Amino acid sequence: MALPYQAFADAVLIGHFSIVLFVVLGLPAIVLGNQLGWRWVNRRGWRLAHLVAIATVALQAWLGRYCPLTLWENALREKAGQAPYQSSFIQHWVGQIVYHDAPLWVFALLYTGFALMVAWAWWRYPPGRPRA
Repeated sequence: MALPYQAFADAVLIGHFSIVLFVVLGLPAIVLGNQLGWRWVNRRGWRLAHLVAIATVALQAWLGRYCPLTLWENALREKAGQAPYQSSFIQHWVGQIVYHDAPLWVFALLYTGFALMVAWAWWRYPPGRPRA
């Protein structure tokens, strides 16, 4: 019975990592894309999803709450009989990139700074307007 829970936990981790990549790489994509004339980087839905994602992360950190994906993954790992973040190959290698040891307030400051850069990009390169 542990195998499905482990597989689900790994799937949650991969999804979580994908969201991290979207947030982190989204900002340079917006700036670089506007310099290179990529129209997709200014699509309103994409930009709004990016802004909401980083704002949610920053707000959770300031409220002292962990991401629901982290909590979900931990619960699945416990049901699989695993200690969180220690079992599978995927968890070990991808988890090393996503999770770090530091006080939550440090991450709140980092996330807020990144959110401010995303807000700057929203102002500098407004969504819905292609740049030449």
